[in-house]
Amino acid sequence: MPKVAFIAFSLFLFTSFLDAQPLNAQAAHQGFTVLAEIIDGDTFPVKYLPHVTIVEEKRFRSDYEKRRWERLKFNVKKVYPYAKLAAELLEKYSGQIEEAETDRERKKYFKKIEKELLSQYGDEIKNMTTTQGRILVKLIDRETGETSYEIVQEFRGNISAFLWQSISKLFGQNLKSRYDASGEDAEIESIIHLVEAGVI
Repeated sequence: MPKVAFIAFSLFLFTSFLDAQPLNAQAAHQGFTVLAEIIDGDTFPVKYLPHVTIVEEKRFRSDYEKRRWERLKFNVKKVYPYAKLAAELLEKYSGQIEEAETDRERKKYFKKIEKELLSQYGDEIKNMTTTQGRILVKLIDRETGETSYEIVQEFRGNISAFLWQSISKLFGQNLKSRYDASGEDAEIESIIHLVEAGVI
């Protein structure tokens, strides 16, 4: 019994001695700050994780399907940056376009956007295939919320939009087509998710 009392007393003194030691400035700042949430009186650390997209491995029933998928993936990767750029330019100039008092001023800003696009990417855009053009039309709608027909109508007017729509119809395309992420454009949407996640 005296041994137990001696050991307990020694531990008490030792821990008291440790508590009495002054903390240096560096030791006081060790650790890190976390967000916390109080639930029913208990405090829990909170860590917000980034959004994760889980995509199952694509399985193909035939070589034709696989080639079609690879071609679509190639085409989407090629035209997606142009759709993003078009949306950025429209966003950049949207305030100025809305402030324009006359159609002439508004068309001046649209010409500026067109000139900026064509000066940087004119050759690449002109050399796109009709399939890439169709995908670009869809992706512009996805990025801007406006169909290509509506954008041409704002840029050039009704007559020009009608002419471009007629020309696109000759090639089996439609400038008025809407992007349908959960319907006919679901494959394009899944490829975009893969591109944005850095998987492809």
